[in-house]
Amino acid sequence: MNPVLSEAPVGVRGEAVAEPSSALYSSYVNPQWVKLLNVLRMNQQYTHCRGAELFTADGRRILDFLSGYCVHNTGHNHPDIVAALRAELERSGPGMLQSHVPDLAGQLAEELCTRAGEQLRKAFFCSSGSEGVETAIKFSRAHTGRSGLLYASGAFHGLTCGALSLMGDPSWRDGFGPLLPGTEEIPFGDLPALQETLASRRFALLILEPIQAEAGIRIPTREYLASCQALCRKHGTVFVLDEVQTGLARTGKFLAAHHFGVQPDVVVLAKALSGGLVPSAAVLMTDSIYASVYDSLQRAIVHTSTFSENALAMRAGLATLQVLDREQLGLRALEMGHYLRGRLRESLAGYEMVKEIRGQGLLSGIEFKPPRGLRLRAAFEAFRRIHRGLFGQMLVMRLFNDQHVLTQICGNNFMVLKAAPPLVVSEAQVDEFVNAVRAVVETVHSSNTFWSDALGLARRAVGI
Repeated sequence: MNPVLSEAPVGVRGEAVAEPSSALYSSYVNPQWVKLLNVLRMNQQYTHCRGAELFTADGRRILDFLSGYCVHNTGHNHPDIVAALRAELERSGPGMLQSHVPDLAGQLAEELCTRAGEQLRKAFFCSSGSEGVETAIKFSRAHTGRSGLLYASGAFHGLTCGALSLMGDPSWRDGFGPLLPGTEEIPFGDLPALQETLASRRFALLILEPIQAEAGIRIPTREYLASCQALCRKHGTVFVLDEVQTGLARTGKFLAAHHFGVQPDVVVLAKALSGGLVPSAAVLMTDSIYASVYDSLQRAIVHTSTFSENALAMRAGLATLQVLDREQLGLRALEMGHYLRGRLRESLAGYEMVKEIRGQGLLSGIEFKPPRGLRLRAAFEAFRRIHRGLFGQMLVMRLFNDQHVLTQICGNNFMVLKAAPPLVVSEAQVDEFVNAVRAVVETVHSSNTFWSDALGLARRAVGI
């Protein structure tokens, strides 16, 4: 172990400081987040994380089926990516000079564009998916000379003001004042509505997630995305795919777009790009769209970002791509995803509240539905009156506390439980997850404890 990395943390004057605690976080960062985790009994201190497993200070092993919302495609702390970052730090090279040509950025851009498709020939690097969406907005407006922005119902594109303008759910938007003008929502999957709207030629871009993750793992038909692309070409609108959650082999191919046979004009990548170790994102686009912004020497830095091409992020990106290729994690995602959904369907068959299991690769969702039977329906409706997400959050809490499994409900559909483990997940870990879900679903259907605990959770939340 590097001795520098093993030393106790020190303060600005060199004195030893205490390890981070929930109290400090609550005081100086976000007390509401601490309260929420406490209510859910999910406030754990993690000592180390490896592959698809998390280890807590109280000796528990937690199976990770969330992957930081599709960040840890290569698993937690993959040794090859950690080694690449250590080597980059130890060489004391130009981390982010701002006035030189960072060769690593050129190498990573070539690798990304080569994997993404023929027409995506340029890359802009930034630090997050939201920042990538902002980039797509600016470049599309510059390219088309239009200001209108079109997005789909159920979308999740990020929480900066521009990205938030491309989402219709009021729970994310309320309280933040007027957002970008000229934005419009269309129903996801509705081609006649899209055709009528694009025909106005007011829109700079149409942005879609090829698979809507937070809306409940909604998978469109191949024909839908192909028609979206054709309509955008016909009406001069930039076709943007947000692959922040679906990209980098999560669905079994490098881009989810490759399942549908489409070639978008712009693709936004982030989350898994650097193995979950360094903030990093990339916006891939056509030459012509790129040239619409960087069209002269005077505009060489008209759109940039301080940390966009820093050496650590670029090195981590290159190492991540090598791991994805060498370990064939795209193929593994296809095979293990198929196995996971098959086991879930077999294990959960016959439970009246289980509606559907769906997904692509290792991005899956278990959708629940209101019960028909009077005994369960009365309790379920009571929960829904308290909060529409209470039932789903109880599933999450039960899985975590009783079964030692971490997952979460979808952010825009509280009746869908997300299953998105690292792509390195083993068959034995998939079986463990399936058994855990079945145990919790059995409790939902056969025990009053689940429902009484949920009411207790509601009372605790109201008390705070």
